[in-house]
Amino acid sequence: MPKYQWKGKNRYGDIVEGTRIARTVDELSATLQREQITVIDISRRKAEFRIPFLQTQKVKLKELAVYSRQLSVLIDAELPLIQGLNILAEQTKNKYFKQVIKEIREDVEAGSSLHQAKRKFPRVFDDLYCNLVASGEQSGSLDIMLRRLAEFLERIVRLRSQVRQAMIYPSAIVIFAVLVVIFMLWKVIPVFANIFQELGATLPSLTAFIIALSNFVQNNILFIFIGVIVLLIAFRYFRRTDGGRKITDHALLKMPLFGSLLEKVGLSRVTRTLSTLLSGGVPMLESLKITSTTSGNVIIEDKIMTSRSLVAEGTSLTDAFKEVGGFPFMLIQMIGVGEATGTLDEMLTKLADFYDEEVEATVANLLSVLEPILLIVVGGMVGMIVVSMYLPIFSLIQQL
Repeated sequence: MPKYQWKGKNRYGDIVEGTRIARTVDELSATLQREQITVIDISRRKAEFRIPFLQTQKVKLKELAVYSRQLSVLIDAELPLIQGLNILAEQTKNKYFKQVIKEIREDVEAGSSLHQAKRKFPRVFDDLYCNLVASGEQSGSLDIMLRRLAEFLERIVRLRSQVRQAMIYPSAIVIFAVLVVIFMLWKVIPVFANIFQELGATLPSLTAFIIALSNFVQNNILFIFIGVIVLLIAFRYFRRTDGGRKITDHALLKMPLFGSLLEKVGLSRVTRTLSTLLSGGVPMLESLKITSTTSGNVIIEDKIMTSRSLVAEGTSLTDAFKEVGGFPFMLIQMIGVGEATGTLDEMLTKLADFYDEEVEATVANLLSVLEPILLIVVGGMVGMIVVSMYLPIFSLIQQL
């Protein structure tokens, strides 16, 4: 949709201006009038020349957490919201985020509420964020809600870093080992193969297999790399489809060692998100809908949405989780206690803390288990190639 530059007067008679995206001038004019802005001028902005891969139109969760905490502190210090937004815009290093904050400030100056201004940027502020900000504005506790959001985002960042730590180490070792093996088959093995051919050595089965594999790699090295790239791209597009995401997410949960970790990560996100939303005054059905999108796994997401349908029919959350199945027994029991005592948000927070600790312990155990397994696998791959090259040499020595 086109972007328009507008100028007008707010209900206090002050001149305000900004940029907005709209289908037509009439649509933008009607939107501004609903916000009690008298339009003076609207003009379409010229398209800017941008190189996509040089643009960083992304805001990291860590940046969003820092922004939320700082804005909370500024509001708690009774600094006007517009002045607080202006301070944050000036000190933000991310150019895209700086522009987002400036446009939010302009909309707030024009009379828009903070959560309405933030909803214009769904890539930065999701439904969870906007709903909690709206709840804070309505209850007069915006600083508290922003602090809760900051704490929530900081925990998510910490959780992601733990999962990344568990995934990067084995992935890096396996990729490095595969590259070393390919290099040996491509450049090292042919040298030995030529020597054996000149000496007329009898090749054992293992050596013959490795040399045949080396010939294949030599003749098709370019196609191998192209094939790997094509497979990665195809997998990426396959995962974007509904069916593909279900298949891959189901397979991830069933993976040895990693499946349990990913399930705990998903449950940690679900319980903490639901706790944050409920404590912020967001209705149960809306909270469950938002929570389902934060799990990171479509299987867990489907279970949450099925539970939501049961809750909409009058079933308690505990009974809904029991009927849907697939949730840990402890989680269901603690939710039951929370619903019975009216402390559901507190129980969910305790569950989230428990699963965070479980993730941390699982990552530590996973790394200690994977290290010897990877050493054995990598050593076995390289050792098999080395042994296969020495077997014919032993045969030649015996013949002498």
